[in-house]
Amino acid sequence: MPSAKAADVSGAAAQDARTDQAPPTRTRWRIFLLLLAIVTLNYIDRGSVSVALPLITDDLHLSKEVTGFVLSAFFWTYALMQIPAGRLIDRFGPRRMAGGACVGWGVATALTAGATGVGSLLTARLALGAVEAPVMPAGGKLNAHWLPAAERGRGAVLMDGGAPLGSALGGVAISGLIAWTGSWRTSFVVAGAATVAVGFLALWFLRDTPREHPAVNAAEAAHIERAHAAEDAAAPGEDRPARLVDYLKYRSFWGMCLGWMGFNGVFYGLLTWGPLYLSETKGFDIKSIGWSTLLIFGAGFVGELTGGWLADLWRSRGTRANTVLRTLMGVAGAAVTAGLLGVVLVPDAMTAVVLLSGVLFFLRWAGLYWALPSTLGGRANAGVVGAAMNLSGNLAGIVTPIAVGFIVGGTGSYTWALLYFVGAGALFTVSSLVIDYSRRLVVR
Repeated sequence: MPSAKAADVSGAAAQDARTDQAPPTRTRWRIFLLLLAIVTLNYIDRGSVSVALPLITDDLHLSKEVTGFVLSAFFWTYALMQIPAGRLIDRFGPRRMAGGACVGWGVATALTAGATGVGSLLTARLALGAVEAPVMPAGGKLNAHWLPAAERGRGAVLMDGGAPLGSALGGVAISGLIAWTGSWRTSFVVAGAATVAVGFLALWFLRDTPREHPAVNAAEAAHIERAHAAEDAAAPGEDRPARLVDYLKYRSFWGMCLGWMGFNGVFYGLLTWGPLYLSETKGFDIKSIGWSTLLIFGAGFVGELTGGWLADLWRSRGTRANTVLRTLMGVAGAAVTAGLLGVVLVPDAMTAVVLLSGVLFFLRWAGLYWALPSTLGGRANAGVVGAAMNLSGNLAGIVTPIAVGFIVGGTGSYTWALLYFVGAGALFTVSSLVIDYSRRLVVR
């Protein structure tokens, strides 16, 4: 039976549909285009150190092992702040948390330009991680509030597509700024200033729910609320706040967390060490690194949008959620693992770039994971469930750069580092196949 709350929402939505004959506005997609821009800047800023790494290591005299800790430092505070950020998002709303975080990490990026040694560089990276923490869980919360279930796949990958797009554009943007100004420090100041401006735009434009946004007409609000009411009526239990510990007994929750961990083991490994790998093993200069990064991570952006489109199209034809998502994630995992093994076996530089582009194309289908917080946790708990998922993923962000630093420093080769990524891809694949994508988890 539908809950009283769901019936009230459904009745209000029906009344809106009768009184407003105008076609629905599409403000919800403008919200997610802005989120795409925010996440793109997020990854330009967090990846700028990796792009400039050949110059930074020379300037600050960093060893491979120390470089690994510098690359990992961002993830220490980023992971630590996930659960607190998720709780704050569920309590105060995603608009304030996403916009405020954007302003904060723009300032932190600009301050990185003042680093004079390992200590100040680590401090800047720790600050960047702390203030960036709310962004992705806030996006997951907005996905829950703003989109019907049938549109959440596209919304998830549109937002998360900023990760490969930012990584792709960041390579060209930062390397271009370095070439133009002759200074990696100036490039950080410019990127930080742009991010602060976008943060204020987000605070002005975003709203926590469709009813609060002046650009949403009654027809669009009714369209969203009817879908939410139907979703609530079909889900077991009430959509009400719950404790994170209540989710620990569910296989799907652990599959989500471990799958995102495996995904990030590959993605963050390539994001942090990829430029230096191309420089040291393939002889690429800073300009070649920039364009190769654009190709590799640009393929990831195309793959992300492709995965979201395929998922929603397939589901719109009546195919069950588990069939759609387990198939897509299984194909993606197999392609990622095979591509990484190919990079290990094929020494040619251009072939390696092509293979890595294929890896990113399929890997980024995992952007569909950002529909899971609303699917598993409902709208009331999407913030904290998304934060738990992102915490798990960013534990891989902490471990991977350090592990790769010790592997490369100890062996003098990237071969075992690439095999480490293969193992992370296998974890992503297996975990994705055990998730039940079809129902909300019941908490009491």
